[in-house]
Amino acid sequence: MKRSKKIINTDNWNRKEHFDFFSAFDEPFYCITARVECSRAYSRAKQEGVSFFIYYLHKALAAVNDIEELITRIEEENIVIYDRINVSATIARKDKTFAFSYIEYDPDINIFKKNAEKEIVRIQENPGLLFNPEKELLDVVHFSSLPWISFTGLTHARNYNDSDSVPKITFGRMTESDGRKQMPVSIMVHHGLVDGYHLSRYINMLQALLDNKHL
Repeated sequence: MKRSKKIINTDNWNRKEHFDFFSAFDEPFYCITARVECSRAYSRAKQEGVSFFIYYLHKALAAVNDIEELITRIEEENIVIYDRINVSATIARKDKTFAFSYIEYDPDINIFKKNAEKEIVRIQENPGLLFNPEKELLDVVHFSSLPWISFTGLTHARNYNDSDSVPKITFGRMTESDGRKQMPVSIMVHHGLVDGYHLSRYINMLQALLDNKHL
């Protein structure tokens, strides 16, 4: 897919001082963790014949693509906004290893489902991390699922020598109480690009999409 993006003119960018301030930090990333209600999403995924993982991955990406700050990246000396963000998700194998995938986002969940299922098959049939640093992309979010743990906080392994700006989203174990299903979700972002207000918008948008609503 041809990637389209626009370069921000930072001379009159309203985040210029924020970006310069936080980019000077040794660790400009921060992380929040919240819980989302997913009873309706779980039922709808089953009704539509979509794996719950692919279903909530699609909603997580849809919410990302709706918020400009989450589709903004640092690209060498420029700040750019992509027209569409895809996903590099960790996919587990039967031998308990995992690999990094690349799945193109599409608003149509049926098309996205085909993209995801094809990539999952590729990973199951090939060993190793399947990571090529020469082809590392910026028009993605890094995505993980920890279905074994209902976590309340999360950190990520990071290379501080890289000018990383890609958000990292992780879902945890789904739990049920009083008939309500919930999952923890964490999102880690570069503070020069994304503030707490934008993350609150993301969580609210994600919840609305899981509830099959639109804000």
